[in-house]
Amino acid sequence: MVGISEFAVTDDVEDVLITYSLGSCVGLTLYDPHRQVGGMLHAMLPVSSMDPSRAVANPALFTDTGVAAMLQALFDLGASRQDIVAKVAGAAAQLDQNGLFKIGERNHTVLRRVLWKNDIMLTAEEVGGTASRTLVLQMSTGRTLIKSNGTLHEL
Repeated sequence: MVGISEFAVTDDVEDVLITYSLGSCVGLTLYDPHRQVGGMLHAMLPVSSMDPSRAVANPALFTDTGVAAMLQALFDLGASRQDIVAKVAGAAAQLDQNGLFKIGERNHTVLRRVLWKNDIMLTAEEVGGTASRTLVLQMSTGRTLIKSNGTLHEL
């Protein structure tokens, strides 16, 4: 299980990574199908510049430092940048329906920018709205599943 402000990487094909309660947070799965290496991030806030000391202590709290830390951990396990399949969920406006803070939207924007700077494009996404989501990555197949409003489907 990947908690809020955490990430996990693995090369064990028996593992299933899962995170719950993706509201304005972003959930990112990265998977290299050739090497069967993958990971999941559950980041809460967009940019680490708002609290650099907390970012050092827990990079996964922030989208910008969390994506960078997870990418490095995947590369350390042998993942290849050009083979990574990236999928994202979350970035909802659950507690900010008036659009005052736009945390979900900002998380999504920062995530896309960090991936783009690393030459990784998103292959699928389910973001926005107001629903909470659960995200699952099956390491044996690389399938990414989403549960939202009681319905489970592939991303």
